[in-house]
Amino acid sequence: MSLIEDLVIASRTLAEYGVIDSYGHASVRSDANSHRYFMARAVAPELIVEDDIMEFDLDSKPIDTRGRALYNERFIHGEIYKARPEINAIVHNHSPTIVPFSCTACTLKPIFHMSAFIGLGVPNWDIRDAQEGSDLLVRNAELGASLAQKLGKHPAALMRGHGSVVVGESVQLAVGRTIYLEQNARMQLQAMLLAGPSGDIVFMDDKEVAANVAWQEYGRAWNLWKTKWLARLNAEKSSARSA
Repeated sequence: MSLIEDLVIASRTLAEYGVIDSYGHASVRSDANSHRYFMARAVAPELIVEDDIMEFDLDSKPIDTRGRALYNERFIHGEIYKARPEINAIVHNHSPTIVPFSCTACTLKPIFHMSAFIGLGVPNWDIRDAQEGSDLLVRNAELGASLAQKLGKHPAALMRGHGSVVVGESVQLAVGRTIYLEQNARMQLQAMLLAGPSGDIVFMDDKEVAANVAWQEYGRAWNLWKTKWLARLNAEKSSARSA
């Protein structure tokens, strides 16, 4: 399977899970040139097809625009790829259960073993620290670099009042982490309601986090998502040819 096909499947899967809406986006670093990455033109992720995928340099300049609209926040991707050479896939999302954690003092913690990576740290980036009076969008390289700096070596970072950015050494890892970050946030909110103001919540400890992160690549889940979406995409192509 090509990286382009992987990126289409990643985008469709994330949209199906409701983790990214019409404005979220995913990218993958080129396997032929580590100083470039692939990302769709500005289109809702649920509608992305292979022809929508474009190539960018790490300054987030398109290699061949052909008049296509670009995501305003592509600088998130370029600046993180610059700062993190080991990272090969990035997801920016507006995950609805994540946003409340980004604008309160409540820290997101690993409550669910499938979300153990949260225990590696998920910092919270406030765009106001980089630019006052913004529209909260990462519209330039300077803001992208500020976010990349806050992300550091962590697997994800929250974005105040906006959502989060999630990274991985592979597409399947970035997608899996994004989906389970949202699920963990939902479970944590439910646990907080059950426990009440004075109740205790048992989170994963450092040893449990390490034991899970060591093997957690979401391979079985990725195989499911890939198999399902390949069938749907092939059906779409067949329908288009017969129309």
